[in-house]
Amino acid sequence: MEKKGLFSQRIRLRHLHTFVAVAQQGTLGRAAETLNLSQPALSKTLNELEQLTGTRLFERGRLGAQLTLVGEQFLTHAVKVLDALNTAGQSLTNKDGANSDVVRIGALPTAALGILPAVIGQFHKQQKDITIQVATMNNTMLLAGLKSGELDLGIGRMSDPELMGGLNYELLFLESLKLVVRPHHPLLQENVTLSRVLEWPVVVSPKGTTPRQNAEAMLQSQGCKIPSGCIETLSASLSRQLTVEYDYVWFVPSGAVKDDLRHGTLTALPVPTYGVGEPIGILTRVDTPLSSGAQTLLSAIRKSMPV
Repeated sequence: MEKKGLFSQRIRLRHLHTFVAVAQQGTLGRAAETLNLSQPALSKTLNELEQLTGTRLFERGRLGAQLTLVGEQFLTHAVKVLDALNTAGQSLTNKDGANSDVVRIGALPTAALGILPAVIGQFHKQQKDITIQVATMNNTMLLAGLKSGELDLGIGRMSDPELMGGLNYELLFLESLKLVVRPHHPLLQENVTLSRVLEWPVVVSPKGTTPRQNAEAMLQSQGCKIPSGCIETLSASLSRQLTVEYDYVWFVPSGAVKDDLRHGTLTALPVPTYGVGEPIGILTRVDTPLSSGAQTLLSAIRKSMPV
């Protein structure tokens, strides 16, 4: 039997669910928890999938499970299959046939926190009947969701040219990395150095993410490294709550905390900013026109940016 026929006959939904979960979570351990599986069972399913595809989909190491280029390309198809099944299931339960206007947007967690609340608030004053579905995810999942048609708009980062095929990118702003704390944090009463900062509990993005890589590069430039015992999370809301209420130091992209810094809810530590900043922009599909609701939301996002 030809390889393609063998693949289509032996591939199962559990393979796709496992693959997408690992891509989303970045480690086999977190993916196993998400799927309520043991890690050995998840590893077995992932190995089966890589045997079926005949190639490695992840590079596994101390940084977790990183998608290979082939894996990132396969992710687009896996998400599309699972989304199609979800849509089919929803159609069976949609008895009244209602087809209200829905805009689906995917965003990096910190971008969602920094941009979307004010945008959505203004948008719904004019477009009360449009439903907005917001999903926060890493950049790889965001690109896959756009290509599969699961998302209408994305707020994320430019990626490798091979992964940007079929997508438009429009720059919104450059996002620098900041170290923020609550007002009256003891660090604000002394001469701040990175080595001194790391004596306090730290909140950072998970390994393999761009904010984490920027944090590690900043620390490495000063001969430091992220300490053990830190909090690793993609949840901007959890990170913010820990920082506002306790003595954590949050390594965070600037866009996520611009309102908190302006209102004095959080304070940036006086440490040098590393690099010129990461470009954050709007992502859309080249070959699919936006609905009127999506166009209105896109316009609202553009207007929210400082001139």
